[in-house]
Amino acid sequence: MKVKLEAVDRFERDHRLRLPFRFGVITVTQGIQAIIRVRIALEDGRTGEGVAAEALGAKWFEKSPEFSDAQNLDQLRQALQLAIELYTAQGFATPFGLYAGAYRQQIARGAELGLNPLVASYGPALLDRAIIDALGKITGQSFARMIAANVPGIEATDLTPDIDAAHLASFLAGLKPRASIDLRHTVGLVDPLTTAERSASERVNDGLPETLEEVVSYYGGRYYKLKVGGDVRTDLDRLTRIAAVLDGKVGAGAGDYRVTFDGNEQYDDVDGIVELWRKVEETPALAKMVKATLFIEQPIKRQAALSRPVTALAEYRPVIIDESDGELSTFPQALKLGYAGVSSKNCKGFYKSILNAARAARLGPGYFMSAEDLTTQPGVSVQQDLALVSLLGLTHVERNAHHFIDGMSSASEAEQAAFVKAHPDLYERQPGRPARLRAKGGTLALGSLECPGFAVGVDLDFAALRAMPAAPKDRLHPAHPGGKT
Repeated sequence: MKVKLEAVDRFERDHRLRLPFRFGVITVTQGIQAIIRVRIALEDGRTGEGVAAEALGAKWFEKSPEFSDAQNLDQLRQALQLAIELYTAQGFATPFGLYAGAYRQQIARGAELGLNPLVASYGPALLDRAIIDALGKITGQSFARMIAANVPGIEATDLTPDIDAAHLASFLAGLKPRASIDLRHTVGLVDPLTTAERSASERVNDGLPETLEEVVSYYGGRYYKLKVGGDVRTDLDRLTRIAAVLDGKVGAGAGDYRVTFDGNEQYDDVDGIVELWRKVEETPALAKMVKATLFIEQPIKRQAALSRPVTALAEYRPVIIDESDGELSTFPQALKLGYAGVSSKNCKGFYKSILNAARAARLGPGYFMSAEDLTTQPGVSVQQDLALVSLLGLTHVERNAHHFIDGMSSASEAEQAAFVKAHPDLYERQPGRPARLRAKGGTLALGSLECPGFAVGVDLDFAALRAMPAAPKDRLHPAHPGGKT
């Protein structure tokens, strides 16, 4: 089934965090979400609209301190503008054909604008979601049904020479959506850990937990993602204090919990993170946490992450690639260096996740994909991400925006009410509070995501959004904070 991209409307929406969140080199207190609406046409004359949403994030896609946060956002807007131009120029093609047909030009032209592959991929990632959403709504098919039947026309191409066509077809046909998925709560680098650490003057008092101890009690989840900051002594101290909460030495504890470590590129090389892990294993207070650790997410700066093997670390726990996963060829390259897994993030593109999941399935036991977050806010963003990772068979997913952002507080009352009505298994609403995820018990119910399109059974309140600023046409230079060439 071939489609043509006819129009793209671009919007933005501000949000404030109820608690500050630090990852990598930045502490976030507010942000912007990009929202797009596309109109596509089918060859038989039918037309329809679809939506997608994603955080405009500074200092993750491009971490160079030479660029301002505002420039980082403009780089993402440039990636979207570039993708719109490339997709529109192709005319009719399968949805996957639009992605594959523009892929090399997107990366190359992005490089001319100074966009690294992770930034350049942001534009297609948004477009692809909105296009498949529109196609599903036109044809009355859910995302899971479309992918299993390969309605988008996903195929093995010269972009992925390691993927066997027959295996890919079998992999897609075998996909089935899960009815629920476990949450993996993120413990940021500045998060208060115990109730005693949160003074009365600092309290938000909005009914949601504000410390890790309260998170464990309130949500009752089994999975946790622990950020480490690149200094062995500091990280070891913080992990010990986190373990005291999870083990029940402070508070009720998390029972039979599981954790993952996320280095967010804070270590210069593999030797530093190996030293941390050895210290962790040598610390008696961390014995339970050691046994509970599933894998370690990219701890090494992207400039060095693919320059030498990580086998010294992989001897202890599997290591996955994340920020360095810029191109379709990255995961196979990482495998040769001892990485065992790769992250799925909708901001990197759902076709990429599907192709990488097929690779991991072909490799067999010991190789895997993990489901990670990039502040997927309740609403379009979180629902499309949940639909993807649950279809790929992942049993737990990092979720953090529902905790650090107060639910759907940035959306209009009309939009919140629409989401609660259309997805009552996923959201709840208390008087005087915004719509929030039903995350009690540490599990999300996903049944309502099986609706026509890409997991969104709601018309957004576009009148309440502002137009996205035009993307700069030229390369942004660090020496000119205003972005002038």
